[in-house]
Amino acid sequence: MRTFILCFLLVAVLPCAAADSNALLWQEPGKITVADWIWGPGGEARAPQGPFTFLEEDLNGTNPKLKVRDAKGDHWIVKFGGEDHSEVFAARLLFAMGYAAQPSYFVRSGVITGVHGLKRAKPFIGKQGEFAYARFKLPQSKKVTRVERLDWSWTSNPFVATHQLNGLKILMMLVSNWDAKDSRDGKGSNTAVYSRPGPGGDRLFYAFDDWGATLGRWGGFFSRDKWNARGFSQQTRTFVSRGDGESIRWGYRGKHGRDVTSGIRIEDVRWLLTNLSGASDEELSAGLQASGATPGEIDTYARSIRERIVQLQRLCEGAVSTH
Repeated sequence: MRTFILCFLLVAVLPCAAADSNALLWQEPGKITVADWIWGPGGEARAPQGPFTFLEEDLNGTNPKLKVRDAKGDHWIVKFGGEDHSEVFAARLLFAMGYAAQPSYFVRSGVITGVHGLKRAKPFIGKQGEFAYARFKLPQSKKVTRVERLDWSWTSNPFVATHQLNGLKILMMLVSNWDAKDSRDGKGSNTAVYSRPGPGGDRLFYAFDDWGATLGRWGGFFSRDKWNARGFSQQTRTFVSRGDGESIRWGYRGKHGRDVTSGIRIEDVRWLLTNLSGASDEELSAGLQASGATPGEIDTYARSIRERIVQLQRLCEGAVSTH
């Protein structure tokens, strides 16, 4: 199993494409196994183990969250309310594609002891501390700090027009992540820059942090949703197609949609497919099952994701490589 793990999602860019030689933004994923899709970037050894002990309620963001400690002494951020499946699967997909992702796990049920004084999370916790359907995520390492003076948008960052940034855009659309907010959205931004000490100085990581709004329907405020297998499947037929010449038509609609869909070339698609085409139906199904999908959802999502990959492959058929 590949052991390259960082405590946040990285925008994948080769070192030679970065303006700062201390930027490490992407690594070749190497051989990915079914076990990688089951356990994700944290592996089996990092999976949360009950019983869980309540620490405090986390009131940041829009979804109910708790901070807990597990039987191993690890601290977790537990999220409820509609993103428990989607974030877990997205982490496995990104990890398999060479993008580092924060260790995340779907926990079907459990008990948290010592719970008290809850506000937003109260409806999700029983009288004895019992819960169902939660996403457990390891928080950032103490060695990793957010660089508040730096931020980035889809149109303003050191990596515009690289295969790796455009590959991230394609993955955003592949899983229908419509919540593509960036630095232009102020405190609501899902982009950030992190620093981690390294032998040659601090390493900077340009990250896109939020993958909860995935695997549903893209679109405007009243039409988009999360974790909706039927809606995801219905939009698959309009995922992508060839336009005139080498242009590409994307069906995706979301926050900063024009910026996400623009600037992507056939060569960028071909670059991503180097790894994406290798994702088998068995692996996709294993990742979906580990994310808590039902048998029906696994079948629908796996078929739809495969069809979206096939559409990407068709873009490259007959296209002339520029390399």
